[in-house]
Amino acid sequence: MNDVQEATSTATSLSGPATCISKVELRVSCKALLDRDTLNKSDPCVIVMVQTNGQWTELDRTEVIKSNLHPVFAKVFTLDYYFEEVQKLRFEVYDIHGTHSIGTRDDDFLGGVECTLGQIVAQKKMVKPLLLKYGKYAGKSTITVHAEEISGNNGYVELSFCAKKLDDKDLFSKSDPFLEIYRINDDETEQLVHRTEVIKNNLNPVWEPFKVSLISLCSCDEDRRLKCLVWDYDSRGKHDFIGEFYATFREMQKISSGNKVTWDCVNPKYKQKKRNYKNSGVVILSDLKLHRVYSFLDYIMGGCQIHFTVAIDFTASNGDPRNSCSLHYINPYQPNEYLKALIAVGEICQDYDSDKRFSALGFGARIPPNYEVSHDFAINFNPEDDECEGIQGVVEAYQNSLPKIQLYGPTNVSPIINRIAKLAAGDGNIKDASRYHILLILTDGVVTDMADTREAIVRASYQPLSIIIVGVGNADFTDMQILDGDDGVLRSPKGELVLRDIVQFVPFRDFKTASPAALAKCVLAEVPKQVVEYYSHKAICPMCPMRDLSTPILSPVASTPTE
Repeated sequence: MNDVQEATSTATSLSGPATCISKVELRVSCKALLDRDTLNKSDPCVIVMVQTNGQWTELDRTEVIKSNLHPVFAKVFTLDYYFEEVQKLRFEVYDIHGTHSIGTRDDDFLGGVECTLGQIVAQKKMVKPLLLKYGKYAGKSTITVHAEEISGNNGYVELSFCAKKLDDKDLFSKSDPFLEIYRINDDETEQLVHRTEVIKNNLNPVWEPFKVSLISLCSCDEDRRLKCLVWDYDSRGKHDFIGEFYATFREMQKISSGNKVTWDCVNPKYKQKKRNYKNSGVVILSDLKLHRVYSFLDYIMGGCQIHFTVAIDFTASNGDPRNSCSLHYINPYQPNEYLKALIAVGEICQDYDSDKRFSALGFGARIPPNYEVSHDFAINFNPEDDECEGIQGVVEAYQNSLPKIQLYGPTNVSPIINRIAKLAAGDGNIKDASRYHILLILTDGVVTDMADTREAIVRASYQPLSIIIVGVGNADFTDMQILDGDDGVLRSPKGELVLRDIVQFVPFRDFKTASPAALAKCVLAEVPKQVVEYYSHKAICPMCPMRDLSTPILSPVASTPTE
């Protein structure tokens, strides 16, 4: 199968539970690959691996691009995306010899890189150096992975193209045409959007309809230029240029029932040399179907940062941290339940915060220097800056704080909820989707200030904030279910309803025999919905670096149901 035809093969989905939030498109390109061939340049192919239960398995692979050290692959990888999971991926680049099978020799391997899907979608465009075995750099080789959602605000469009009277580039047969569409970015770089299949021996080709996300097609801008190239396929990779034209999505939308949109396919050299030259054929858009909605990934990929805060219960009921029976006991061989819950949730959230600095607070302890009881203090004891460097920084601050404080009580959590809600409200004054907050509360007992906590949650439900409460230890947490609105709508003591359900409560003991990932998956599963609910209620569109999305840019030419 040739490299262009290979690109049209069906994209494979990353398997997962039925609660899939979104589907993500990944597009791959490489630069400065190692040249492993003696007579020609390398023929690269990228394999995408996914880690499941600690084992790497092949998810899918790109087409092979002949004799090219700077390949831009047309293959689109479609993956199910789960915010609440760490989805580990590995990209491996190989030089393919003759067949599409991967060789076993070391010189076939051109480099690889590992990352998470969360890291890719948070950056939207991830560029990393390729590494050989033992962490050695593969020269100056890099891989670029672009992430785009296919079911979000930008939605997707289904396009049908054909052409008429294309130039014949072959001596003994007719041209074998295929069409490429490139998006021209603000910096004038070009991003391959789609490459059609090859139509053999045909000057009037009708290409198969294809779907492409609108953010991939035009980056939220219907006037963004698209460069479209028509080629005559050559099996050695030296395709003959037939012609080009420029289009915009606004032009494409002029299509209506019974009408078609056409462009002259022009070869600039012929136009310059031939006085009566008109075109090298015409390309026709024969059909266009459009569908769009808003989603969690629209906000994340539009630049929304998730700020993670942890609040830890330091009340006396946890037991003396120096005693091995204490819930705060620092076991040199395994983390305690507080640390397990913190790390499990924090490892997910850290991919969505670019500065990787996290607020770490404590409550229910007497703290230095005066040893007065505090229900809202920075565990690094810096009231001017309660943030720690990375999740590991939070872990170290927690461990360092234990010898310096006196566990006390009661279990009051409303002060910290009010503090984070006030911080989130300050962000809300910006009136864009730039920041959302997650507050993780770790406690060993039922809160003492239940009335104030209910009031605080009702107030907080109006802010860009989600609250996760994990019950540590073996206390009776029955009353805590009140705060989780799943069994009924939470009300303040005065009877006021929450605007939206923002609290998720789980007892850690329900996950003692499960992996930390299972806990994170449970407590974070509702966050994407909560993010969308908040911004939808506020009528705040996802940010887009290309233009203001406060007004719709895409007219509903036609719509199709989401698949």
